[in-house]
Amino acid sequence: MENNRILEEMKITITGASGFVGINLHKYLKHAHMINNMSVRYLPNQIFEIKTDAFIHLAGKAHDLKKSSSPNDYYEANFELTKQLFDAFLVSEASIFIFMSTVKAAADDLDVILTEDYIPNPKTHYGIAKHQAEQYLLNKEVPKSKRVYILRPCMIHGPGNKGNLNLLYKIVKNKIPWTLGAFDNQRSFLSIENLCFIIEELLENSAIRSGIYNIADDQTLSTNELIRLLGSSLGFQTNIWKINSHFIKSIAKVGDYLNLPLNSERLQKLTSNYSVSNEKILKAIKKPLPVSAKEGLMTTFNSFKINKI
Repeated sequence: MENNRILEEMKITITGASGFVGINLHKYLKHAHMINNMSVRYLPNQIFEIKTDAFIHLAGKAHDLKKSSSPNDYYEANFELTKQLFDAFLVSEASIFIFMSTVKAAADDLDVILTEDYIPNPKTHYGIAKHQAEQYLLNKEVPKSKRVYILRPCMIHGPGNKGNLNLLYKIVKNKIPWTLGAFDNQRSFLSIENLCFIIEELLENSAIRSGIYNIADDQTLSTNELIRLLGSSLGFQTNIWKINSHFIKSIAKVGDYLNLPLNSERLQKLTSNYSVSNEKILKAIKKPLPVSAKEGLMTTFNSFKINKI
């Protein structure tokens, strides 16, 4: 065993433990460590007392597709609360702080491969608030005995998750032709198993330096490839139609006004490019990820069948 591995059981505190990532991370780590789930929400002037070896901050407000949240909701949950918890960490005996940020803290849309050197330019309140929290952590003076990791995951998936993958599954399951085949995009995904594996490595390997790390599977896939994989998981070949992309965009604009299932925002999520480099984190952990992008996606798709989505 490497000398920089932490072998003894750690006491690990997780916020946001009731969410998709939190539930899976708790299950993943509990075989070797003592896990404490901490319920938190922002209140002005509150002071936390942290008594743990490592602190993993997952809690926050996710991007609201229904647009029912106020901008202040994002800044309180994702920025102000993080500040309070990090300040408590700095004066505690805890040695590790892991903050779950997002690639959206760097950019909402990308035509290049996202690396950690990319100059952040978030556009949404969600992304801006996460970026502000990142900057707060980076600009504070941290004792040399402590390690601070800022993780920027791309779209996380796995058994039990909800999101656009569920929508795609329902389309393929009902044998509805995929009409967006003319869009040739590449997107990164992140299996929950790979995310949990990386977090465990950060906890147990003291040689990994503090900093920002993009988290993604090794391979990018197009939406058309996702559709084919979904068909394979269901045991039949899918129909992909390459309808003129300009016509589809016009339909999506109509959907913006008529509240149709296809609107500009959903079209952008399904067909735009968002490729994320995981080179930095792989060099840091010096290990391959446990599952490939396609293996992780097939695990997710097969779980849809079990749950009868």
